[in-house]
Amino acid sequence: MQQQAEVQKRSFGFYSADPSQHTYLEDSQGLLTGAMVCALGFYFLNHVGLLTGGTAGVAFLLHYAFGISFGLLFFIVNLPFYYLSFRRLGWAFSLKTFIAIALVSVVTEVEGRLFLIDYLHPLWAALLGGLLLGYGLLALYRHRASLGGVGILAIYIQDRFGIPAGLIQLAFDLFVMISAFAVVSPATVLWSVAGAVVLNLFLAINHRSDRYIVVR
Repeated sequence: MQQQAEVQKRSFGFYSADPSQHTYLEDSQGLLTGAMVCALGFYFLNHVGLLTGGTAGVAFLLHYAFGISFGLLFFIVNLPFYYLSFRRLGWAFSLKTFIAIALVSVVTEVEGRLFLIDYLHPLWAALLGGLLLGYGLLALYRHRASLGGVGILAIYIQDRFGIPAGLIQLAFDLFVMISAFAVVSPATVLWSVAGAVVLNLFLAINHRSDRYIVVR
């Protein structure tokens, strides 16, 4: 009890002295900045016609195939996974994830009106996009959130069975990439695979449940 009182005293409502807990302000900035970094990664990929894995990859495939807004598709594709999130990971995680997905969907749609890129090589877009998505997801994971879909399932399996979330997502990403051959050119798929490998290796190396507690 005394230790808990000391933690609350030191937090001042702005930061938490307990590394496994966050204040509302810490969570808010974590969700906002994580979503913005992820949205920038998606922008780089979309700018040169690349894609990634997970539900974002599915949204990209539908976007390229039918010309529907990526932001809207990304939000819709994730909706079926909320049932698993509510049942397995709790309301707090699910609400934060919903907010993160909504933020990414909105920012992805408006950022193209805020700046333009004259030229971006597909390989550089794949590397930058993969790293940005990795950093953004790591921020969201640290604040007990994700970008939904396979990420929800991957985090649950990691915390339940100890299998790295990055490796779980990598398996699904490979499935998405194989499906991409029906929608985009083989060269585009290869560049996209490079970005997906960068993303998932980054998460596998840097995100560990014994260091970053996502679900308690």
